[in-house]
Amino acid sequence: MRTRSLAAAFVLPLLAVVAPVAGAEPASGQVAEFTVLTAAGHSVAAAEQAVRDAGGTVLRSNEAVGLVTATAPAAGFPERVSASNAVYGAARATSIGKAPQDRTGRKPDVEKEAHAAPASGASAKPAPAGMDPLDGQLWGLKSVRSDLARSVEPGDRRVKVGVIDTGIDASHPDIAPNFDYADSRNFTRDIPNDETGAVVDGPCEYRGCVDPADHDDNGHGTHVAGTIAAAANGFGISGVAPNVTLVNARAGQDSGFFFLGPVVDALTYAGDAGLDVVNMSFYADPWLYNCGNNPADTPQQRMEQRTIVEAITRALNYAHRKGVTSVVALGNEHTDLGAPQSDATSPDYPAGAAHSRTIDNATCLSMPTEGPHTIGVSAFGPSGKKADYSNYGTEQISVSAPGGFFRDGYGTDWFRTNENEILSAYPRNVAVAEGNVDADGNVTPAGVAAGVQKATTPDGRTGYYQFLQGTSMATPHATGVAALIVSRYGRPGSGGFGLNPDAVQRVLEGTAAKISCPVPRTVDYLKEGRDASFTAICEGTPDFNGFYGHGMVDAYAAVTRGAPYLR
Repeated sequence: MRTRSLAAAFVLPLLAVVAPVAGAEPASGQVAEFTVLTAAGHSVAAAEQAVRDAGGTVLRSNEAVGLVTATAPAAGFPERVSASNAVYGAARATSIGKAPQDRTGRKPDVEKEAHAAPASGASAKPAPAGMDPLDGQLWGLKSVRSDLARSVEPGDRRVKVGVIDTGIDASHPDIAPNFDYADSRNFTRDIPNDETGAVVDGPCEYRGCVDPADHDDNGHGTHVAGTIAAAANGFGISGVAPNVTLVNARAGQDSGFFFLGPVVDALTYAGDAGLDVVNMSFYADPWLYNCGNNPADTPQQRMEQRTIVEAITRALNYAHRKGVTSVVALGNEHTDLGAPQSDATSPDYPAGAAHSRTIDNATCLSMPTEGPHTIGVSAFGPSGKKADYSNYGTEQISVSAPGGFFRDGYGTDWFRTNENEILSAYPRNVAVAEGNVDADGNVTPAGVAAGVQKATTPDGRTGYYQFLQGTSMATPHATGVAALIVSRYGRPGSGGFGLNPDAVQRVLEGTAAKISCPVPRTVDYLKEGRDASFTAICEGTPDFNGFYGHGMVDAYAAVTRGAPYLR
């Protein structure tokens, strides 16, 4: 599920050192940014005062979760501020997610253009949606039976899907018709370098280092958005729910890192803005697993991980109370999440900080996947086989969906072909930066080899498309089906049109197509060129198992046979 984007926190050097207030313990050294979480039963104002008493300066606060963002001299600040009864814990402003950089991960940018939000009114019986020219290459679209579902329910424009990712390129011709510019937000700020001098996002493209809310400099978020709701407009591709509204709730850096503050802000915004479904194809870095008391970590690192878990938990609970259905990627570490392996990758920010840790499943959590009220999605390939990279296990899985599997079809002409992956929207600016499209807009030989495609509208606009694989690609298929469920069974209420997220999950799981464990249950990928660490054992029954959960998401069954699961 990763691209260049899902990862760790950062330290933002400031030009001046903030002087501590009177009475605070003297502190000196580099000024850093911190997130401070308010303790239960205490006010945000009390936590803000604790920040000031500890020598920090409050930048902003998220009242819904009680998260305070502050700057302070780095040395000793977490310990000083956490001594207050008003504070649960503190952490350096560490990113919590990174998109994949390779074929087992994610990716996500392009030309800018503002687009008006879709009309708020929607007919009770929307006209059926057709198929688009490149849809014949979308085996995942057919696998979840979106081609059939759209004849009954193509989606309702009142249903808003938040993409919590690296951004959405709203200039893409397949995205523009369904993009809501007015409700879209960017909660991030570009970070050129980390504290070690290593490049993070690189030079800022916009003054103030804040990208517009209709921009994606990574490509991962745009790919996700296209799978969810590319318009059925007779051009390019269409999404699983081609008539719903897309909202950019950006929390990922250009580089693919996701910081705690932006992710919490995006989740609480989703609740406040009345979003119906959010897609989260990332995990919380810098820690692959957040352990509150791992002996390999320092006391400050343990506090940081406890703070990340608590803050994301509060944000997920808040969004759920506000009617948001949260769909999350299960991860690409080819691991049974009920029996995690040792972790030698954390913390993955800044560079060179990782150390080896033994992971205790009872006390270590991968976030947001193991947070409350989440629908966890595993990935399979075009043959239906669990993708080699996909995490699995009965502990966290809810459903499965097409995520791509480059090495699927061993012994056939399918093996190691781009078409085994998922084709979706690709920002032109990212395509050019990656060398897959030239300055004149032509697909380069490298782009052709990667399967990059180009389509042109009658009025001369161009759209580009790329193949990717990962649980990041499976999750938007499930998110699209969830959006169709809200469209089909939602009702107007005091908070607007919508459907209780627990009901959405019951329909999604209840109508999923049951898939039994393979026989034999132990599956290796040795012939595909993987080592023994990829070998997986499927546990469970046809009704629920560790590879497929409650089954493969089924859009047609969801919109035609979902009513009994609403109660």
